[in-house]
Amino acid sequence: MSTAPIRVLLADDEPMIRAGLRAVLTTDPAIDVVAEAADGREAVDLALRHRPDVAVLDIRMPRMDGLAAAAELRRTGAATGVLMLTTFGEDDYILRALGGGANGFLVKSGEPEELLAGVRAIASGAAYLSPKVAARVVAHLAATGAGGGAGRREAARRLVGALTAREREVLALVAAGLSNGAIARRLGVVEGTVKAHVSSILTRLDVPNRAAAAVLAHEAGLSASSV
Repeated sequence: MSTAPIRVLLADDEPMIRAGLRAVLTTDPAIDVVAEAADGREAVDLALRHRPDVAVLDIRMPRMDGLAAAAELRRTGAATGVLMLTTFGEDDYILRALGGGANGFLVKSGEPEELLAGVRAIASGAAYLSPKVAARVVAHLAATGAGGGAGRREAARRLVGALTAREREVLALVAAGLSNGAIARRLGVVEGTVKAHVSSILTRLDVPNRAAAAVLAHEAGLSASSV
């Protein structure tokens, strides 16, 4: 039985960037680009019309930026996942987006495979942080957070250390970009059990979504190989 393609909306105010993104995505026959937008307001309108699985949004766009567009999509209850495109120097935007409905982050200068991986991960219900973004966010938090870098890392380690061993294992796999289904298969449990663990993790870490939890895991030095 065939699987429905992943429906994607692209939003960037630069036509050449949109063309490049489309060219990468159309290399995967399982991905279908259903709409393109040149600004955030248009992106929201098209997302509500086409109901894509994933919206790839540039953080900075005219009329409505990517952060506002993501927040508007969350407000409407749309099931569309949001993959944010960022450039270097936009770390503050990334930190704001963590609490504003974004499911993942990708740098425009990254490898094409990262775009494909990010779209697939978010379509499956997972979070996605490209390695470059994760490293930058952790470095930015360390440089600007209260108590300095060591203080932030220690606070992150305390929060993560308070989780159960199984929750730490699940968090490490969340940070690696795995969906609940993939985590369940990896751990040999049912998906409902993983969903319950993820809900508990978000509550105990006091973070709004999987992407924010992934950043905290990176900051604490937690990885799939360390649990």
